[in-house]
Amino acid sequence: MRTTVENMYAGIETGGTKTVCAVGSDGAVRARTQFPTGTDPESLADKCAEFFADHPILALGLGTFGPCDPDPDSPTYGHILATPKPGWANADLVGMLNQRIGVPITMTTDVNAAALGELRFGAGRGKHSLVYITIGTGIGGGAVVHGRLLQGGEHPEMGHMLLPQSSGPGVCPYHRNCWEGLASGPGLQARAGKPAQDLADDDPAWDEEAAIVASALHNITCVLGPQRIIVGGGVGSRRALHERLPALLSESLAGYRRTPSIRVPELGSDAGVVGAITLAQYYSQG
Repeated sequence: MRTTVENMYAGIETGGTKTVCAVGSDGAVRARTQFPTGTDPESLADKCAEFFADHPILALGLGTFGPCDPDPDSPTYGHILATPKPGWANADLVGMLNQRIGVPITMTTDVNAAALGELRFGAGRGKHSLVYITIGTGIGGGAVVHGRLLQGGEHPEMGHMLLPQSSGPGVCPYHRNCWEGLASGPGLQARAGKPAQDLADDDPAWDEEAAIVASALHNITCVLGPQRIIVGGGVGSRRALHERLPALLSESLAGYRRTPSIRVPELGSDAGVVGAITLAQYYSQG
């Protein structure tokens, strides 16, 4: 029988490349490890269980890459769905973890977990509603509205909204010129001819990148009315983007809606796993 430690919770963030496991509470990470996500979900569940065997916990929060099923009433709750990631399509990740760890588990997407972490302990402190956007290899978005994670029968896929910019070249294999197709790292590289890390902050390519991102933030603001938008990721955290976004978004909204403040993440790469721990703490404490 597992022993538990009062007020100690677990978080797992599974990304397309790496997985992070951590224990902690109230925004503090006490211990952590990370390893490649790989192509074998059973092997990944084993590695997670090995870590938590040495760190007794009360509950576990999971923030995972998508598409996934976060609806507890669904017969495929806790599954990874039709992902192109090799070995992961239809994997019952929550079920695998339940078999090995034996504590209550709740799950959401990695970006929803990051949104919750930043709301409570990062750049969203003092707010009740925010959107977290990550722009890198892909584009993902999570939202907290009046303190509650936004997810319905399926989770949000903000990166695949369609935008006025449609000239491309867009690189999304599903929608071509959606937000991710146009403004992710590969989308930016397709336009600029070089990767984001090789673009100086005054490169004209950032003007178009910022215009595309601002269009998406306009839509998000009109639909969700966030108090704050946090934009991170390898591309999204660039100063060149953040210098341009506030004025572009304000101009686009044209005074019809208040312009939410835009910030970079304060928790950095820990946003997702801190949010997952927070999710477990919320779940355990009701």
